[in-house]
Amino acid sequence: MIDILFCGNAGVFDGVLTCVLSILKRTESKEPFTFHLFTMDVSDLDPKYIPIPPEQVDFLNEVIRRYHPDSRAVLYDVTNYYRQYFSGCPNEGAYCSPYTLIRLFADQFDTFPDKLLYLDIDIMFNRDILLLWNIDLKGYEYAAAPDHYGKYLINPRYINAGVLLFNMQECRRTQLFAKAREWLRRKKLTFADQSALIRATTRRKVLPQRYNDQKFLHRHTIIRHFSKRLFWLPRPHIDNIKQWHVDKVHSVFKYHQFDDILEEYQTLRENFKTRI
Repeated sequence: MIDILFCGNAGVFDGVLTCVLSILKRTESKEPFTFHLFTMDVSDLDPKYIPIPPEQVDFLNEVIRRYHPDSRAVLYDVTNYYRQYFSGCPNEGAYCSPYTLIRLFADQFDTFPDKLLYLDIDIMFNRDILLLWNIDLKGYEYAAAPDHYGKYLINPRYINAGVLLFNMQECRRTQLFAKAREWLRRKKLTFADQSALIRATTRRKVLPQRYNDQKFLHRHTIIRHFSKRLFWLPRPHIDNIKQWHVDKVHSVFKYHQFDDILEEYQTLRENFKTRI
């Protein structure tokens, strides 16, 4: 079983669906997948902060079971954990959203496996997930690749937390998540949970950039992360093109490597819209 964690509200459906399809269509393994979905209701902070609805998860289960009958998507409501640990904390108004914080509850579930892959939802697999999943994590809490901009502006080994392969056994031993939560409760941090994870880390494995490429797509790229990036033309500006912005993926990035995935996504998205 390959276990993957996503976090978010009702608005993450397009990202989760496209990312999941990229995993299923680029992976040769016959192992089933479990996609764990952390969500919560904090609509008191913002009306759009509502949980992932069950009908999205039901539809996702229909899709993934076409690829393997034993694969599944499981929804977890972590609202009570959030209220207990982070309500009113200095990082509640995080630079992205409070949903970036909730992956730090992964240690609260005893049923979680010894290896867990956390993914941001704006990610597409260009190659087989086993190239990442099979990395040896003995003695490390997690493996991650450098942050494209942070490695120049902050530290050459500064990591991006959008792709994190956790050794849960080691994380529980060192109390990585508990220490990171405490950082968030005590101090306002520039990049919220990413900063907290880095500060709480005892030992991590830094991976080559191809495991989380936030700017380019090469033949050897394993994961393309569609995060915000700087464009120089026609004038310097920052844009936030996601993989489900299909027209821009074609017109701006000139990518067609994901066309089989995005065509299936668009068909499935239309099918889902007819149900709601």
